Amino acid sequence: MNITDRHIHARTGVSLTGMGLGCAQMGNLYRVTSYDESKSAFTASWDAGLRYFDTAPFYGFTRSERRLGTMLTDLPREDYVVSTKVGRVMVPDESVGPEEQGYAEPLPFRPVFDYTYDGVMRSFEASQQRLGILKPDILYVHDIGTVTHGEQHEQYWSQLTEGGGFKALGKLREEGSTRAIGLGVNEWEIIRDAMQVADIDICMLAGRYTLLEQQSLTFMDDCAKKGVGIVIAGAFNSGILAGNRKFNYTDAPPELLARVDSLQAACEEEGVSMQAAALQFPLAHPASLTIVSGARNGEQLKANAAWFEEDIPASFWSNLKKRGLIAEGAPVPGDGA
Repeated sequence: MNITDRHIHARTGVSLTGMGLGCAQMGNLYRVTSYDESKSAFTASWDAGLRYFDTAPFYGFTRSERRLGTMLTDLPREDYVVSTKVGRVMVPDESVGPEEQGYAEPLPFRPVFDYTYDGVMRSFEASQQRLGILKPDILYVHDIGTVTHGEQHEQYWSQLTEGGGFKALGKLREEGSTRAIGLGVNEWEIIRDAMQVADIDICMLAGRYTLLEQQSLTFMDDCAKKGVGIVIAGAFNSGILAGNRKFNYTDAPPELLARVDSLQAACEEEGVSMQAAALQFPLAHPASLTIVSGARNGEQLKANAAWFEEDIPASFWSNLKKRGLIAEGAPVPGDGA
């Protein structure tokens, strides 16, 4: 696979490179990341040919958007694709502490969930100013669903469906303020639900279609049939496919560890990096447009890029299928080539 290969979403014409840069680390995810580190990750990504960048107001409580915008707006606007998100309005708040919701030293703006028409518009206009970009290419609804909201899900879902949230997204797309709309979530079921009530284009799905987990395969097939593009995130399943033995940010259960061990053994037999297999596998599905990977600095980005472009023999994928380590019917790199 080549990073610079373009995947074009038929409905919107949005053209994405094979890999994109996720910018949560620019917001000090888990630990402080200096501007220079963030800049080195950005520069390395640009030098490698990445031209898709994803951010959100929530990342660092506005820090990520500010940093990314500073870097992007030095470059010709037509040369890159950028996405950001709505669903949280960032409210000035002096009580924001030194660590909040996974971010170190967040800026003093408290995220408040708001998926209404006015909330979407306020969030979008604030993002325009932080990014310095009038027309972000893709606009995702961030973290809607029961995983995030639990018993309050129906309340927030009704803000989207009855309170005008989806209507606001449609208006922004119609007037040309964004080219594509969708959801940025970590549960495929809520994208399925959204497809039934809204005309969405591209969605970001984190951790739910990976080398380790393919329960969403039928859903992915449906997206391909209906022309809904999927941006793959969380390809390492929060690190278990990169060696940290965590799954969904907690200690992985024994059955998953055993499956990972089997995948690792198959990789070692053919001299394949498991990280390379994890990055390349999801992109083989026809619904997938690109895979987004985070990087805290230039060295991490270069490692991700090398894994993405690592040569993996067809026999490796055949071996995984024979061992039942990939779901029946799941496409693999090289299928139909």
